[in-house]
Amino acid sequence: MKRTPVRKATSTDMKTQYQRILTMLVFVLAASLFYIGDVVRLTAVSAQSAAVSLRVPGLQANVTVRRDERGIPYLEAANDHDLYFAQGYVTASDRLWQMDLLRRTARGELAEIFGKVAFEEDKRRRILGLAVLSEQRAAQMPQADRVNFDAYAAGVNAFIASRNEQTLPVEFRILKYQPRKWKPADSVVISFLMAESLSTSWQTDVMRAALADLPAAQRAELLTEFSELDTPVVGSDAATPKGAGAAKKKVALQPHRISNELLALANEDEAVRQRSLDRIGLGAEDLAASNNWVASGKRTASGKPLLSNDPHLAASVPGIWYLIHLSAPGMRVAGVSIPGISNVIIGHNERIAWGMTNLGPDVQDLYRETFDTNNLEKVDPKNPPKYKTPKGWESAEVRCEDIAVRKAPTNPETDEVCVMVTVTRHGPIVLDKNGERYALRWTVLDTKPETFGAFHDLNRARNWQEFTTAIRRFAGATQNYVYADVDGHIGYYGAGVIPVRKGGDGSVPYDGASDDGEWTGTIPFEKLPHVFDPPSGLIVTANARIVGKDYPFHLTHAWSAPYRQKRLNDLLAAKSKLSADDYRAALGDTYAIGGATFAKAVVKLLGGKSADAKLNEALQMLAAWDGKANADSRAALLVNEMRDIFATRIVSAAIGEEKAKQYRWTNRHVLMDRIVAEWPARWLPKYHPDWPDFVKSCHDAARANLAKRLGDDESKWTFGNAVQVRFNHPLASAPLVGNQFKIAPFPQNGNGYSGGLGPTPNVGPTVSMRMIADPANWDQTQHGIPVGQAGDPQSPHYQDQVPDWRNVTPRVFPFSAAAVAKATKTTVTLMP
Repeated sequence: MKRTPVRKATSTDMKTQYQRILTMLVFVLAASLFYIGDVVRLTAVSAQSAAVSLRVPGLQANVTVRRDERGIPYLEAANDHDLYFAQGYVTASDRLWQMDLLRRTARGELAEIFGKVAFEEDKRRRILGLAVLSEQRAAQMPQADRVNFDAYAAGVNAFIASRNEQTLPVEFRILKYQPRKWKPADSVVISFLMAESLSTSWQTDVMRAALADLPAAQRAELLTEFSELDTPVVGSDAATPKGAGAAKKKVALQPHRISNELLALANEDEAVRQRSLDRIGLGAEDLAASNNWVASGKRTASGKPLLSNDPHLAASVPGIWYLIHLSAPGMRVAGVSIPGISNVIIGHNERIAWGMTNLGPDVQDLYRETFDTNNLEKVDPKNPPKYKTPKGWESAEVRCEDIAVRKAPTNPETDEVCVMVTVTRHGPIVLDKNGERYALRWTVLDTKPETFGAFHDLNRARNWQEFTTAIRRFAGATQNYVYADVDGHIGYYGAGVIPVRKGGDGSVPYDGASDDGEWTGTIPFEKLPHVFDPPSGLIVTANARIVGKDYPFHLTHAWSAPYRQKRLNDLLAAKSKLSADDYRAALGDTYAIGGATFAKAVVKLLGGKSADAKLNEALQMLAAWDGKANADSRAALLVNEMRDIFATRIVSAAIGEEKAKQYRWTNRHVLMDRIVAEWPARWLPKYHPDWPDFVKSCHDAARANLAKRLGDDESKWTFGNAVQVRFNHPLASAPLVGNQFKIAPFPQNGNGYSGGLGPTPNVGPTVSMRMIADPANWDQTQHGIPVGQAGDPQSPHYQDQVPDWRNVTPRVFPFSAAAVAKATKTTVTLMP
């Protein structure tokens, strides 16, 4: 391969190049692309006969694979090796190209198949060093864990070996390449990618530092942390006991001056990251990924606990979750896995159920490093640059990361591009502009090799003690785990690795030449937030603040908006005896607290009427609105547009357009709530005489935007016409052949973090899975994913779950042997 320089692609370049790749491939490969062939995949074999045997080298004994009406596999093995081998084999039979895309994304190997368009994505992952780290940790993990990773990889490879160029999934044929063998490190690196999705926050540190020149009071409001709507799970917001905050070391650190250029570069990096993760179904807007809750038996109709979980990740085809049922001596578990990773990630076994949402602590810090050179891109690894430390000048680590870049859409040959990566004692240099260099410290880069068996243990846990012992090993993005068991207990644990700092709280970059921001350890597991059998009998988490002000350790300032967590608490507390029907109603709830608050405030401000006919009509509509972001609602759309314009204009007027473009704050909606509650003069844009005049201008601008997007017929100005659910396969935009991957868009109910409404419990397209686990009768557990089990667009299970997802009616997921036998449509026996 030849080394050649690659120009940094702009956003427009990337879209154009990606489209060009897909278009040119059409004409060269058209004949072969429409050939589906006699692909004797496990799913296809199953569909042809009620009972089929298949020899698979590598097994130690027979494995029975049953499938139900949704194509969900139920694996029954005689030992753990065969169970994980079969999980790898069966998952690959449904999702092999997705698995390959996940590992390529994590390892920084997308340009090898997509060309220059993916180079920046690969570059940022190579800088993080996830591939190198995964190889190291896979080699170092304890043997007891390694054998399970080996078995899973062997199963994936057995499926790959059974394919040829004509019978591989169609995506490989479109892109003219073949998958290499699967390695345990590939499973590890996908877990790192998941952690990247849910714990990346360093760009927010840059943004906060860029706001340092604002008046302190104004900055505090823009970066608001607390709200009257907060519903902490652990602790209290009452008067803080003396000494309770001792572990929160509040050392005043003066942030370095951050230029708008550096801020823009940080946000450009975030855009690349988000685009990359959205493609594979791992995008998490503002790190806000999921709802979960559990009620004890005293609050349910059955008298036993009832647990629910709906993770929020980017819509994709296929989805990021894969439903599976695993059974071997000593274990029976069902739920969802991630293609490429063994075990069940979220689900239940015969004794306990668990769900997860992102806690979102600050586990990334930036350090401004001082180097003895002005150009880190042309350094010699044999003569590395030096950087300043408290002990003097030390040599940085430098390595060349060779990235293979596809030469042309029709030519799978590649050029090799060297990216120089510089690493200091804190971590890799992730931001470099005009001599300003920032290194990243991230808990994931310190992951210990003994942490990778957490889900193996969790799948086998039988009580609270074994559950907490299992998640003690968990080192991914810190999660809010909710728990229920058949004995009637419920609980919560915020599990993960969270740093304790010598000084400051990591909210702005540190001076790398000092020790002020060094990590002195992590929060001990026993002191992480948790609760067992709370008197209220109800636990709800939704990425909002989960600890009271009396919690002694710093977690984060950047909590998600409290709307979802507050609304779910209110809905569930309103019913004395909760049922699965009540849980489904909560899962589908579309009430927008932020939007409804805004609508009521606007109507009150303007007196409920106006001489302007259009504004008067709008005020009547807002006054009558039920606050729900339903597809047929005109009021929801108007509020969504108006409040978005309202917020954008206020922030721009306050801090300037350049800073406003880069302003990103997870709790920003709370500031808007406070403004419309008080209408304070300090936030009124100076070019308006009063708030009524400003609000009227926002209304006029909203109408103009809607007319431009949807036309002059206002009957079509509905939320569902403007906001659509789109499940996109990475190759769906390819002319002709892309049609097979397409799923028709449809009107959306519910809202996420985009627009002005604010998030609702049902966040729309980013609901990546729904589960209602019932310890009273596991066979009544309901579980569903958005599109389908299969990645093959020709499969009947490619998009068969869309109607259930759309209607918020997850189907029963059979669990017991008798229920599984009754639900079985096809059976395949895998034999050695």
